[in-house]
Amino acid sequence: MTKNVITNFLKENFKHFNAAALIDAAEAYKNHMENGGKMLVTLAGAMSTAELGISLAEMIRQDKVSAICCTGANLEEDLFNLVAHDFYKRIPNYRDLTPEDEEDLLKHHFNRVTDTCIPEEEAMRRIEEFLKKYWFSADKNNERYFPHEFIFKVLQDVDLKQLFQIDPKNSWLLAAMEKNLPIFVPGWEDSTTGNFFTSHCMKGAVKNPLTVKGGVEYMIELCNWYLEASKDTTIGFFQIGGGIAGDFPICVVPMIHQDLEQEAPLWGYFCQISDSTTSYGSYSGAVPNEKITWGKLAKDTPKFIIESDATIVAPLMFAYILGM
Repeated sequence: MTKNVITNFLKENFKHFNAAALIDAAEAYKNHMENGGKMLVTLAGAMSTAELGISLAEMIRQDKVSAICCTGANLEEDLFNLVAHDFYKRIPNYRDLTPEDEEDLLKHHFNRVTDTCIPEEEAMRRIEEFLKKYWFSADKNNERYFPHEFIFKVLQDVDLKQLFQIDPKNSWLLAAMEKNLPIFVPGWEDSTTGNFFTSHCMKGAVKNPLTVKGGVEYMIELCNWYLEASKDTTIGFFQIGGGIAGDFPICVVPMIHQDLEQEAPLWGYFCQISDSTTSYGSYSGAVPNEKITWGKLAKDTPKFIIESDATIVAPLMFAYILGM
């Protein structure tokens, strides 16, 4: 692709409203990184099933991402897509499905995410077999790892590599593993693989439920990372969607200040892509200035909110940041 084709198109056409906010936020992201800053990216929703890895992986490879906080679903669904892409089923007319149509998808073991169905046998159960090997081994040897560390073990399994169905360069997980990128996965227990692990604990196949490290330990890891990474610079916060993927990490700064009673810079950049309603007490839809009152952002922190579809906005912003 000719350099700057997408960037020039965006600059020429994205002049107002959410389009202008996209340009402003992307320029500020670039400036933050070019001035030596770091950037935490958070992934909520079903961004991995939306194949955000196609653009996010390149951001990781080019050192435009310093750490990722994601839901358990986004962690596992990049892996599901990696090994079962050919078995996914797309339903463009998903708005017209009847309850009977939905039940038929269930009977055929297709789990629907908007217009995309994840195949249970080829994706979920296939990955479960690999995870079981590492869960059971760790449990037997009294070893403990974070959810993403178990996923990395699976990614390095020679038998799994034979099952890849997409170009590995489009997997953000593989890119993160190769870069040894810090990953934090709060609330992993509510994911499909978290449910698998819970069932094996209840069946007795795993004796120690603490074989997989949990949320408090992730917060400790995040806090230690933030303190170290922010010693000589500031860390930006790029939030895709709402929920726990964003709520969990942004709280680390006030925790450091108010609870640990230590010094650390506030988040040095903030941008959220969201269509959450900014009323009715919606934290996911709270305007950035509200975060000043919680000790997360400063009054002069560059702040942006793009009220739009993240599956459209995030790849465009990444292309702009990468100079595509």
